[in-house]
Amino acid sequence: MRVVRLLRREEGQGIVEFALVLPILLAVLLGIVQFGIIFNNYETMTDASRVAARRAATSRFVGDNGASAVTAAKNAAGNLDQTKLNIDVESCVPGTYPCSTQDWTTPGNEVTAKLTYPYSIKILDWTVKAGNITTVTKERLE
Repeated sequence: MRVVRLLRREEGQGIVEFALVLPILLAVLLGIVQFGIIFNNYETMTDASRVAARRAATSRFVGDNGASAVTAAKNAAGNLDQTKLNIDVESCVPGTYPCSTQDWTTPGNEVTAKLTYPYSIKILDWTVKAGNITTVTKERLE
């Protein structure tokens, strides 16, 4: 009789349920944090791409063929790992990408700033998804 009473007690039930659900809650929380970091990187890259395209579009008379635009993009993306950030700035005749020949002197040509940065969503050291974030901004050469 005493054994039956002990088996029917529910004093530890809440702790057991919490122990079963806790890993799932932690995985979801870590996933949300990882997504937030990746979204912040995307927003930073979008801004850096816009800055690079604008700098390239307005610096036609500088004669550096987009080097100042690359520097501007690196400065705008200061919180990203610069060794992993790939920046490509081109000036082409509108409608041709990638360029076969670049022309930085003709007004109206299309300036394209393309930034690529790797991402990886890891939850408890298990890679769920990995790839590259890519942003492209186009402007007309002034």
